[in-house]
Amino acid sequence: MSPTSAAGAEHPWPRSEPPGLTPDPEQIQLREALRGLLGKYSDIEQVRAAADTGPGYSPQLWRILVDEMSVTSLAVPEDNGGLGYGTAELAVVLEECGRALVCEPVYSSAVLGTQALLTAPEAEGNPLPDVLAGNLVATMSSLGRATDDLRAAPSPHGWRVGGAVTHLIGGHGADIVIASAETADGPRLFALRPPEDALRTELRVLDPTRRQADLSVRDCPAVALTTADTTATVRTRLRDLATLALACENTGIVERLLEMTVGYAGTRHQFGRAIGSFQAVKHRLADLLVSLERARSASRYAAALYAEDPDSARLAVAVAGAVCTDAAVHAAAEAVQLHGGVGFTWEHPAHSYFRRALGNEAAQGDARNHRARIAALIGV
Repeated sequence: MSPTSAAGAEHPWPRSEPPGLTPDPEQIQLREALRGLLGKYSDIEQVRAAADTGPGYSPQLWRILVDEMSVTSLAVPEDNGGLGYGTAELAVVLEECGRALVCEPVYSSAVLGTQALLTAPEAEGNPLPDVLAGNLVATMSSLGRATDDLRAAPSPHGWRVGGAVTHLIGGHGADIVIASAETADGPRLFALRPPEDALRTELRVLDPTRRQADLSVRDCPAVALTTADTTATVRTRLRDLATLALACENTGIVERLLEMTVGYAGTRHQFGRAIGSFQAVKHRLADLLVSLERARSASRYAAALYAEDPDSARLAVAVAGAVCTDAAVHAAAEAVQLHGGVGFTWEHPAHSYFRRALGNEAAQGDARNHRARIAALIGV
């Protein structure tokens, strides 16, 4: 008999463990290949330089990630032109991108944009093939009323959309924007192709490696991805995917910050000893290791469960969101402090990781918001 809440409703956790929790040989090879590639093309100085360019990322590295690592097509069914893998493999990609602080549109286009377009792969005019090929870059709004103020209406040549979308990740240059819009029948999700004269207002954000912009459009052509009846379900799944993706990225951030800090503690000497030999420092590093293992467990479990059934993964995703957000912010703060005087300089890599951790927190909500969702899901 499955566990029930005090109100008698079934809890949203699974009745059995999902498969794929232990990395298989293909996932291990994927991780090794990505880590080697990003070690060559995406060290912290390369990331910062790429973020300062017009696109906000390196087109060369993006092309390599698409063509050689298949990041856009990895979790796409073979019938739709993909490789047929799933969320567990995407989790590997996102962890490694978090470790390297990748500013290329893996999160926004290869994960969110691609999976959103897959909700209606046969829709006329769906730009999915071009997004999979990396010829077009997509992004997705938060799909909520706080950011999406759009109206859509049918025309003889398809849907037309007008209004504004705010705080779009990569919105300053995205070719395709997935957002929600009101229609005569209720809200639906659309893929917009903003024209060249669309008004894009770049925002000043905490994390310069993940730029954001507001977008205003008039009479913009769009492809409907959902019906009024399916919008709520699809929107929830995509929001969960966004939370899960950042949880995986945050796990990679924690791993890299721990490695960086342990390495520094082993080489920095005070009073004739490495600071890593001091008990107080050992305890703080041990706490970081515990945070990393908790984040790994939560994010990888949620990814495996989401791959099996997105609707049954909601509780696991909320847990991953809370655990991994806390872990990333804590690890970044500890890294800055344990690096001593050099850690407090803006030039040190820890600050870029700290900014990304805080930016991720703002994008999908802090740990308190995720815990509130956990409470709602279990009925307390």
